[in-house]
Amino acid sequence: MKWRAVLVSAALLGAGGCSTISSTVDKLNPFSSSTPKVKPAELAAIKPSVEITKLWQASVGNSGEFVFTPAVVGNSVYAAAKDGTLARFDDGRQVWRINVGQAISGGVGASDKLVVVGTAKGVVLAFHAADGRPAWQARASSEILAAPAVAGDLVAVRSGDARIFGFEVADGKRRWVYQRSTPALALRSPVGVTLTDNALYAGFPGGKLVAVALNNGAALWESAVALPRGVTELERIADVASDPVVEGRSVCAVAYQGRAACFDASNGSLQWARDISSINGLDIGSGVLYVTDEKGVVHAFDRNSGASLWKQDKLFMRSVSRPLAVGRGVAIADFQGVVHLLSAEDGAFAARLATDGSAIAAAPRRLGSADVSFVVQTKNGALHAMVIK
Repeated sequence: MKWRAVLVSAALLGAGGCSTISSTVDKLNPFSSSTPKVKPAELAAIKPSVEITKLWQASVGNSGEFVFTPAVVGNSVYAAAKDGTLARFDDGRQVWRINVGQAISGGVGASDKLVVVGTAKGVVLAFHAADGRPAWQARASSEILAAPAVAGDLVAVRSGDARIFGFEVADGKRRWVYQRSTPALALRSPVGVTLTDNALYAGFPGGKLVAVALNNGAALWESAVALPRGVTELERIADVASDPVVEGRSVCAVAYQGRAACFDASNGSLQWARDISSINGLDIGSGVLYVTDEKGVVHAFDRNSGASLWKQDKLFMRSVSRPLAVGRGVAIADFQGVVHLLSAEDGAFAARLATDGSAIAAAPRRLGSADVSFVVQTKNGALHAMVIK
């Protein structure tokens, strides 16, 4: 099935490892695949209103227990696998393929000059985008589960102990590190950061969203996406377990057992919030914010007011991915490798396309500038580029 967002203790995080604290906690974990609780919804036949076709297909290697998200730069797609494979594809044609010499656990981050991945031992590996030659190595404090972010002269890497490292693109020299305290229990997930020209945005255990300065790693502001509620530590988990989304002057995020909320990107003031629980995340397109909740229901909210527009609940418990606003639809994928396109107007199924049958845990990535194409990576390592017609 899909990646497991397991529970870890703050003590284990501080020790540089992210392990389940016990089988008992794992059984209580709603994301664990070890004890299925509800049968996933069966897929009913649909009447497509548009067509999804494959542009190209390639293979990079199995993800294992990790989640690998392809990086898209122009017409180039960079993808990685657990066994150390890292490859570049231009319009589906393989430009280069290397083995980095270590098992990879987090990736891929890329710009037009640099490609970056991370390992479970906290090693950051950077390569030249043109030909895959090694550029530099650096080190974080613990395992790297998320894709690094690369923009301008900065590489931002998030480690499993909730630290964020800023490295120089040119040589990998550490510019700064941002760290904060964590609650007693937190979700172990491939949550990364969102890097813009003005700031870095990241969500944290405990429901906090933080804006960080690019030059020195100082916190610019901090706001609450969600506040922990309940008596037990399990009930009080309210983690932002997916990347924030920035659009215009707003930054939006969603928390497990919490809310979806949008804030002023410059000062963190709250614009609106709606109660919802999600680990997979959200996207924004054409004035609408889309969220996949923890049960696989896709919700659409008005981007400016937070008013509910529609919801699609026919993918209940199918481990639905983060949504991607693309064209006049919303692309999502599930634990059987099926890609679904929902109508942006009312959430109805507009099209469906199967891949290789293995789970698609990573978020679909927009491909090209026409806003009708995207690429997904399956757990078995297949890359499928698709276009909406």
